[in-house]
Amino acid sequence: MSAPAPSTSVSPAPRIVIAGAGPAAQALVRQLDGARFRGTVTILSNRDDAPAELLELAELPQVSVRFGQPASFIDAENRSVTTADGMELSYDELVIATGSAPVASPVAGAGRCLSYSTIDDAARIGDAVKEVTRELGRRPLGILVGTGAAAGQAEAVLRARGVRPIRTTVRPAAVVHSIAGSGLTASGVVFEDGSSMNGDLVVLAEERVARDGLAASAGLATARNGGITISKDFRTSVAGVWAIGDAAAFDGVRLGLLVAAASAAGACAAQLMTATSAAEGVAAGAEGVAAGAEGVAAGAAERVPAAA
Repeated sequence: MSAPAPSTSVSPAPRIVIAGAGPAAQALVRQLDGARFRGTVTILSNRDDAPAELLELAELPQVSVRFGQPASFIDAENRSVTTADGMELSYDELVIATGSAPVASPVAGAGRCLSYSTIDDAARIGDAVKEVTRELGRRPLGILVGTGAAAGQAEAVLRARGVRPIRTTVRPAAVVHSIAGSGLTASGVVFEDGSSMNGDLVVLAEERVARDGLAASAGLATARNGGITISKDFRTSVAGVWAIGDAAAFDGVRLGLLVAAASAAGACAAQLMTATSAAEGVAAGAEGVAAGAEGVAAGAAERVPAAA
């Protein structure tokens, strides 16, 4: 009896698709690259432009960035994603990182002041406070606008960095620029009735809502106040689909208010590495079983005498 020919089939490289291209998605790709992920990563970005940070990731050999091609539909049963322009991509694991959006339109002049929406903003605000303190030569007075968890965190950040915060829950009509020639950020706000509040810096910590529409349309569980419901390992309610960043919610709270993007990305990357490795092992095992079955069948055929 001749031995069966050795199998030359190779398990296909695992495919990860990331819907979203913001800080959480970028951090995840860097973590996967650092962990030497052996598969492919496709980033679906809703931006038509190509910012430097995404171009840098696109240079990685296993990474593909699709600019201006956001995910528009998820077929979780067949593990595929369709982009806004009709392109269909298959995946082994899908990560949704579509972020969040402000509930209200921007306050006039908001681009001249600081903002707080996730834990990652704390470091940026800390750097700005240092600069303001150095230029003033004293403890700054801060105007904090907002309600909810984000405003509470922002107030704690300001106090920890030596700022005296004055908080208002009334939304201003405009942000007032600092004195001409000063390197400081915006210094005050004006309300609809003409009244104003002045200080040394302004921080907006207004309400945001998770962009979870894509997930909800695919049947993923979402939190009552918005956000894709995830477990501690970043898995959603649907197998093969994960969520990180401000699009996700844990215990009903936006993930961006609970965990820094880099930390979440590192933990999620570790889970993805485990999941894809396990899937490869199952595939390899199935190939081995199939090859063994072929060998048994071939041996049995050789033992059957030819018909007279």
